[in-house]
Parts: sequence; structure tokens; C-alpha cells
Amino acid sequence: MNDEVGGVLEARALLAAARRVFAGQPHAAGLLEDCARRLDQPLRVALAGQLKAGKSTLLNALVGQDIAPTDATECTRMVTWYRHGSTPRVNAMSADGARADVVVRRLPGADGLPGAHGLTFDLSALRWPGGAQREVDHLAVEWPATTLARTTIIDTPGISSLSRAVSRRTERLLADETAEDALPAADAVVYLLRRLDAADIGFLEQIGTGEHGPLGVIGVVSRADEIGSGRIDALHSARDVASRFAGELERTGLCQAVIPVAGLLAFAAATLRQREFDAFEALATVPVDDLALALLSADRFARPDLPLPVPPALRAHLAARFGLFGIRLAVTLIRLGARDSSSLATELVRRSGLDELRTVLDVQFAQRADQLKAHSALTGLARVLTAHPGTAADQLLPRVRTLLADVHGFAELRLLGHLRADELPLPPEDLAELHRLIGGAGVAAHLRLGLPPDATPTQLRDRALSAVRKWRARAAHPLSDQFTTTACRTATRSAEGLLDLLQDPPTTPFARITPPH
Repeated sequence: MNDEVGGVLEARALLAAARRVFAGQPHAAGLLEDCARRLDQPLRVALAGQLKAGKSTLLNALVGQDIAPTDATECTRMVTWYRHGSTPRVNAMSADGARADVVVRRLPGADGLPGAHGLTFDLSALRWPGGAQREVDHLAVEWPATTLARTTIIDTPGISSLSRAVSRRTERLLADETAEDALPAADAVVYLLRRLDAADIGFLEQIGTGEHGPLGVIGVVSRADEIGSGRIDALHSARDVASRFAGELERTGLCQAVIPVAGLLAFAAATLRQREFDAFEALATVPVDDLALALLSADRFARPDLPLPVPPALRAHLAARFGLFGIRLAVTLIRLGARDSSSLATELVRRSGLDELRTVLDVQFAQRADQLKAHSALTGLARVLTAHPGTAADQLLPRVRTLLADVHGFAELRLLGHLRADELPLPPEDLAELHRLIGGAGVAAHLRLGLPPDATPTQLRDRALSAVRKWRARAAHPLSDQFTTTACRTATRSAEGLLDLLQDPPTTPFARITPPH
């Protein structure tokens, strides 16, 4: 909407003014140049969570390609940046910017298939420029994947690693408040939860309450199929767990949503091969009780003495790629009528929770990419200005802080993140409308207003005008508490922005509501 666009434009203007102020200071000027470039680069989304939460597997599923190592090697203890590139390339980067090529290996699997554990990045024989030995600061991966053309993904080490130095890498990247002029690394975070303990809550609080943290945070109950011990109803159990996690996080407002995803199944389904489908078809001919007995454990399923119509090595491959839950689900779907690999893959992806996660990421992150990037750029600008007091930059800092507080797109994102934290005394239908109006279902005008895509401009304007009246009255109610009043004012401004977007006539008899600074 207009004020969101204006916020991005003003961010550019403030960055240009600051660069003129610091033109003679190379370090500060370089940081500001980085801030300005961020506005034109893809959105940066970091994957974070505890050790073995399934971050690399989920990354592969989101990208739809096997590009991130998932076995526990040295590279999984590094921060790894995945960016779009015309050809696949992996480099180790040192703190001083030196670059060394990384050898990428792919181990063969059963029956001529690629190995179940995908790629391996070999860091044992790095050749640095000049022959000098250096410590690896992070890995940089370039890959020709469509997803990476829109989003740079940052895979981080587990926050609860046995090595404090490894965990600290993630903390420095996403929640370091000590470096005065460091720029925010990520615009948004996907946080993976296997359980919800003090380490998770503590890290989410660092991200959510820190002055310089990313604005958007989505929670994912990862490895959701393991919650039900691989049973066919495992995702139902995972949804119950996700609801419980969401309820506990509601009291803090630390996540905008919590989604259960079976990451292993999602990735395997997205890259399903014909040979694997043929194996599932063969297993579907096995009597139900016999197959259930064979699937009591992964080791039992791969035993060579079991009379199953799939070779033991291929069975072990299926167990490693799909898990017991994925095997049971794939066989069940074939028995129910899935007749080819394409239809089976589509249904497996849907049931894995990946489609739901992609929808949430699109609504919360992709459709608000400009606002999230502007927030990161302004946050970085504020850090640089704060680190250089007593200069002409002091005149810019108040406007930067005001912009961070007042840009309506930021206000909507904050309200979406905290809407569940406080119970609003509104009817359920009004709560649903409020959530929709501030962009909880998408930022398009018809989605915000609850109208079909083919609604006419007149219908859109009439609905927006009605929303202004309704939520302005709610905001002015004398018995409303402060949080309810703020939420209703935010909804009012969203509706007013829609009127501007729809070129509402200038005779609209409603004054702008300006929130207090």
C-alpha cells in the first residue's frame, strides 16, 4: 500500500543521505552501501533450530533439489548461504573474504539410484589463495534453482550443539546485540522445533525482542512424522503437537504461525524417482499384515531374509529416503488409487505439510519482501548512525527510528506476530476479519477484504469503506484496552490504505488516524 511503498522510498533516501555524511569513512560507507544493496537483493530467510532439527532436509524440500548435505559432517556445523547462480558452485569463505573451491561428492545408492543422503561437501583439502591456511568462516553455495532466484536461504548450525563455538555462529548471525555496527544477516527466520524447551524459547526471545532482530518468524514442527513413531496417522499427532506449541508461543507472540512438516517425506516426494514408485507398487501387493510386520523397524524392513518383492538394498534406500511413515503412506496411497509417480508425488507433498508451509511463507514473507528488506536496511542504518554519535548523522537517527516505528507494513507484521499473545475481546468473526484485513491471508486487496478475485473496483471500494467505518468505531470505543485500540487502529489504517490503492475519491469523510510515537 502507499505508505509501505513510501517507507521503502524513504529508506532509500535516508541511506543516500547517510552515505553522503560518511563519504570519507570507508568502513561506515561500506556498511551503508551494503544496506542499500539489500533493498535490491532477494529476501534472506534463515533456517534455525536445535541440533538435528532437520534444517538441511527442509531446505532441500523447499528448493526441490538435493543441494544441502544432510549427514552429520563438518559442513553442517558451518553457516551456509544458498544463493541463485547460473551453475552449481560451492566455496569456503574466510573472514577476510578469501575463497576456496569445495569438492562436492555424491555417493551412489542402491539399484543405480543416487545415495539417500545426497551431497557431501569435502572440506579436507581446501586450497586457499597464496597457499596460506585459513579458518572457514562460512560456506557459499550457488545453485540454479528457481526458489533461490527469489530467496536467499541461510542454513545455520544447531543452537544446542555440544560445541559452544558452533552454537555461537548461529547466535552471532541472528541474535547478536553486541556488535554496534553489524548489519542484520536475515530478513526473516524459519525456526524448527522438535520439542519446545527453554533453549527454543530463549533463542526465539533473543530474535523477537532484540532491537536488531528480523521482523518475521515462522515456527515449524520439524520431523513431524517421528512424533507418531512413523504411524500412518503421524501427521495428525504432529498437528496436535503444533497446536500445543502454538498455544504456548501465543503467550509470548514469538512466532507468526506454527506449521507441522514431515521434512524427510517432503523432500523425498519432491524428488520421487520412477524406480522408487515401482518399488512402492510392488510393496502394495504384499498382504497388509505381512507388510505391517516388516515395517516394525527400518532394520527389520531391510533384512534380506524377508520374502518381499523388493531387493533388501532398495528397501534400505526407501527407509533412508522416505522413513517408515513415508513408506506406509506411499503404499496406502497406491492401494487407494495412485497410478503413477507424478500423482503419488503430488499427494505425498501435500500430506507432508510442505504445501501449507509454502503458503504461509508466501503470505508472511514473500508478499512482504520489500517491507522485510526495508526493515533490515533501516535497522542496519540505525546501528551505523548510533555507532557514530556527534556527527551530522545525529540529525538522521530520529527519522530512522520514527520510520521503523511508523511504517504501516511493519506495524501489520508486528501485530500478526503478537495477535495471539493477547486475547482480544472481539467476536470470532471480527477477529478473523482483523487477521485478514492486516494481511494474514495475503496482501492482495481482494484477500484483505474477503472478496473473490473477480470483484469489481466498486465492490472493493465499498467493502474497504465499510471496513474503515467499522474499525475506526472499534478503535474509538471508550472501554477498549490499549492493545485492542492499537489493533483496531492498525486495521483502520490497512483499510484506509486500500482506499488509496483503489483510488478512492478525495471526498471520503474520514481523517487519517495517526498512531502515537
